[in-house]
Amino acid sequence: MRGTAKLTMCLGILLILAFFAKIGFALELTGAGATFPQPVIQAWAWEYYRHTGIKISYEGIGSGGGIRQAESKTVDFGASDKPLKSEELRKYDLIQFPDIIGAVVITYNLPSLKHLSIKLTNKAVCEIFLGKIKKWNDPYLKKLNPGIKLPNLPITVVRRSDGSGTTWLFTTYLSKACREWKKRVGAGTSVNWTVGIGAKGNPGVTNYVKETPGAIGYVEYTYAKQNDLPMAKLLNRDGNHFVTPCIKSMQAAASHAKWNPKKDFYMDLTYKHGYNSYPITGVSFILLPYKGKHAKDVTRFFKWAYTYGDSIAENLDYIPLPDSLVKLIFKYWKSYKVYPY
Repeated sequence: MRGTAKLTMCLGILLILAFFAKIGFALELTGAGATFPQPVIQAWAWEYYRHTGIKISYEGIGSGGGIRQAESKTVDFGASDKPLKSEELRKYDLIQFPDIIGAVVITYNLPSLKHLSIKLTNKAVCEIFLGKIKKWNDPYLKKLNPGIKLPNLPITVVRRSDGSGTTWLFTTYLSKACREWKKRVGAGTSVNWTVGIGAKGNPGVTNYVKETPGAIGYVEYTYAKQNDLPMAKLLNRDGNHFVTPCIKSMQAAASHAKWNPKKDFYMDLTYKHGYNSYPITGVSFILLPYKGKHAKDVTRFFKWAYTYGDSIAENLDYIPLPDSLVKLIFKYWKSYKVYPY
């Protein structure tokens, strides 16, 4: 009798688990990639779980890792701040669409200046990250910042050690803005740096800069903002205004975008014209294996995020996608038969 009762109980538990799996409570989606959108994707995922019971696990491993995992189908979706061209997407049965707009900022640790925002031209950024400007009180930096007493302190360059879309955005900007950078280093998710200490992910660079007097690094805007770190004003492409990184200056750069679903939304927002266009504005993209069994579950999550997640994104200092772009994304999903309804 005891054995029969135990068997009956086990069968009952299995039936309950099967029921919950059928209605979606056991569903868990996995994503991995860029650390640029990690805070907002994880915040969306938490709210989505509260509303639906469906778990979204997202690991920030860098855009390079996100691309590799999406291509190998080891995750339900990848994320990359470097967009892929259509030929590569088709090769791996992927589609691509934007999820959020943000920016890469230059942050630094100068205790004597507290939170003063210094001005940097494209030349200054280029020469610092090439190792040609080695001290904070370099005459060129002093000339750019009259009235600010720059310290006699060595500059410690901090950059990414992993394959990174943040690096792609930063080096793409420098390749456009500085001829020497383009010739010597170029643009990519990983490049051959001439100087600097490597750190993993936006969190790694943020923490290293935060803990090292004299350090300078590049991170996604929300990481500097959330950690109360200063951000440099950068000279715009037109050379007539030092732009403060903020929501309005990112929106100014994004206003120049002409999204094309036929090119899988391939877009580069760096170094756009405009008086108040912040020069290292970027877009993060989702890479979706559209033939995967959970493709519609992924698009259902992002449809929810586009519909209900704007305030979450804004609270984390990101720019939600405009409604016109969201409508294009929905049509794009339908063309690949992954629209969730």
